[in-house]
Parts: sequence; C-alpha cells; structure tokens
Amino acid sequence: MRLSTEHRKLRKREFRKLWIARINAASRAEGMSYSKLMAGLARAGVTLNRKALSEIAVNDAAGFRTIVEMARAK
Repeated sequence: MRLSTEHRKLRKREFRKLWIARINAASRAEGMSYSKLMAGLARAGVTLNRKALSEIAVNDAAGFRTIVEMARAK
C-alpha cells in the first residue's frame, strides 16, 4: 500500500519532467530557451500549463511557433 502511494507521486514528477523536456526541445528549435519562453509567457499573461504546451509543441508546430513569438514579444 505504501509503495502505491509513493509511485503515484513519482508518476506525477516524471510526467512533469517529460513535459518540460518536450517544451525545451521545441523552444530550442525556435531559438529560445525554456526559461526565457516561460518567463515571456508569464509576462504576456498566457496561462497554458506545461501539459498543454507540450501537446501543442508535439502536435502543432505552427501553433507553438505562434506561442513562442508571443513570448518573444514580451
């Protein structure tokens, strides 16, 4: 029982790491680091979570490019 609780918490951590790695790879392909992208999005008032951003980065390159441009503008 104890291990199942622990593994549920670990699974959340591992997914967050995966999402960050995907966003970082896509943002570097657009010429921007992950930290600058997230800071620019915060300044622009974009409230997408990491899970949504990683899905956009993987499945919609043009949409992610638009998000990067919004972050770059701020």
